[in-house]
Amino acid sequence: MKVASLFSGGKDSTYALWYAQMQGWDVDALVTVFPEKADSWMFHYPALEWTGLQARSAGLRQVCVPTKGVKEQELDDLGHALDTLRKSIGIEGIVSGAIASEYQRTRLDNLCEGLGLRSFAPLWHKDQAELVHEEIEAGFEIIVTACNALGLDEKWLGRRLDPDALKELNKLHERYGLSIAFEGGEAETFTLASPAFRNRLTVTKATRHWSGDSGYLELEVQPV
Repeated sequence: MKVASLFSGGKDSTYALWYAQMQGWDVDALVTVFPEKADSWMFHYPALEWTGLQARSAGLRQVCVPTKGVKEQELDDLGHALDTLRKSIGIEGIVSGAIASEYQRTRLDNLCEGLGLRSFAPLWHKDQAELVHEEIEAGFEIIVTACNALGLDEKWLGRRLDPDALKELNKLHERYGLSIAFEGGEAETFTLASPAFRNRLTVTKATRHWSGDSGYLELEVQPV
């Protein structure tokens, strides 16, 4: 099956990509939506400018979809890009890293239905602690690039997700109800290495921007 993989550069879209490849699907393109606004309803925002390096490391073409990030309109922008891929290279479906967001999953499913495409969400409703554990054990090197939730302070910016970080996330889940996989937008991530990549990436410069109880990491990245 020829598919396109929705790709933000974060841990879950990268894991979904790898899962699709392990199923033997022909992943022909990575589709990355670039919203102008940080508060997009549907799509990831931090560190998107480095997803091209990830695509190159994965050996895949990247289709970049600019959007103003306006609610619902951003889905139309994605739809136009997917329809072009359907007509030009014959994709039959898309893969997404959705885990628990009914808002995202429903809209992607409806979008694909209208285009005659199948919508796959291989991580859907997986236990979140188990999912993050699997990503770590599979060799994913993941850093936190944005924090937007109680319990995630400035020290989390740039932190790698490892077994110790997962233990802390479990405690924050018990105390505050934090989504361990950050599915509610509590945090954003960037994947430096994964089984889907031919080589790892490294952060050459990182600048923290923090205001009140949230912040993000401004990165400079290059291949190793």
